[in-house]
Amino acid sequence: MNAQEVVNYCFETIEQSYSARDAILYALATGYATQPLDPLHLRYLYENSLTTAPTFANVLGYPGLWMNDPRVEIDWVKMLHAEHRMTLHRSLPPAASTVSTNRVTGLRDLGPRGAMVHYQTDITLADEGEPLATLITSVIARGDGGCGDWGDAPPSLERVPERNPDATIELATSKMQPLLYRLSGDLHPIHIDPAVSSAAGLRRPLLHGLATKGMAGYALLRQFCDLDAKRLMSMAVRFTRPVMPGDVLRFEFWGEAPGRIQFRAVAVNEGDAPVLDRCEAVVT
Repeated sequence: MNAQEVVNYCFETIEQSYSARDAILYALATGYATQPLDPLHLRYLYENSLTTAPTFANVLGYPGLWMNDPRVEIDWVKMLHAEHRMTLHRSLPPAASTVSTNRVTGLRDLGPRGAMVHYQTDITLADEGEPLATLITSVIARGDGGCGDWGDAPPSLERVPERNPDATIELATSKMQPLLYRLSGDLHPIHIDPAVSSAAGLRRPLLHGLATKGMAGYALLRQFCDLDAKRLMSMAVRFTRPVMPGDVLRFEFWGEAPGRIQFRAVAVNEGDAPVLDRCEAVVT
C-alpha cells in the first residue's frame, strides 16, 4: 500500500438521481416483499404514496472499486468489506437527485492481518443542499499491513450481550436475490459470475453484504418501528461471514424501542454461524 496516496486520494463528486422504480427494486431485494398483501409493507413496494427504505441510503454515493487504482498500490483482490455505518439526517424522498462526496478518514495498521481503511460518504439533496445521510465504510486490505496508522477510526463496535436475545426474526434469502440486488448499483461479478466466485474459493456467487444489512434494516423496522421508516436513525454492522443465496437468517435483538438496539444475524442452515455481528441501531 502507498499510504500517502490512500490518505490523499481524490474522489470525484458523485451526482446521481434515483426514481421510485429504484427504491422499489431495492425494497424487493432486501425483504420488504415477505408480506406483499400487508398495507404497511406495500408502502415500500407501490409507487402510490411510496416510502423509501431508510437503508437505501447505503447505495448512494458509492465511489466504486477505487482501491484497484494502481496509484494506491493496494492488493485489492484480498480486500474485504469489514464494517459499515449509516447515520440518517432526514427521511429519504421517494425520488431525488443527490450529491455525494467521499474522503478517506483513517488507516489502522493491523500488522500481519493487513490494514483497515476507513472512508466517509456525505450525501446531500442536490436542490436544497440539505444533508441526507452519512456513511462510514471500513475495508480490511489483507495484503497491506505495515502501513502505519493515520487519521481517525470509528469507535469499536461492542459485543452483543451473552444472554438470550429479547426478540428474533427469521428471514430466508432467495437464490435470485443477488441478481436483483445488483441492480441497485453494486455490479461486482463475484455476485453473479460462477467463474469469478469459484476463483475466489466460493461454492457459488454470494449475496452482497449491504443486501444483508438492508435485510437487517427491514427486520429492525418490522420488530421495533411498526415499519415506520422515520424511526430508524442510525445503524452499524460488522460483516463476519459471506451469505449464500438460499441461507435462512435469524436476526437476534437485545434492547427495546425507543433507544439503542444491539443485534446480530446468524445463518440457521449453517449451524447458526454469525454473518453480521457486533451490530447496533438507534430507533425512536
